[in-house]
Amino acid sequence: QVQLVESGGGLVQAGGSLRLSCAASGSTFSRYAMGWFRQAPGKEREFVAAIKRSAGNSYYADSVKGRFTISRDNAENTVYLQMNSLKPEDTAVYYCAASPLLTPYSSSSSYQSKDNYRNWGQGTQVTVSS
Repeated sequence: QVQLVESGGGLVQAGGSLRLSCAASGSTFSRYAMGWFRQAPGKEREFVAAIKRSAGNSYYADSVKGRFTISRDNAENTVYLQMNSLKPEDTAVYYCAASPLLTPYSSSSSYQSKDNYRNWGQGTQVTVSS
């Protein structure tokens, strides 16, 4: 089982940037596809971005495409989410998630489904003020 700890959240003005980090431990990090999800108050947890095991293809929600970038460093057991041009509607708790199920041949829709992720971090709050 992999344990995940997010960091890097905070309060930022609209148009600003933040970089979230998710440190993994307890298992071989490179065996897991990684994803970021977010949950705003009163809303369902939604997909933000995902990256394959070997830092190959990545996937993004339409709402963040062109503004957010997911990356991973398998040597450091860490996945990142660089968030630029932040908007108030990006305000949410952001969760890092790991999937041992997704393979490099899994469909993009599979990477976007939270049901395919087995391990979750505790979340980090991102608040964007207008």
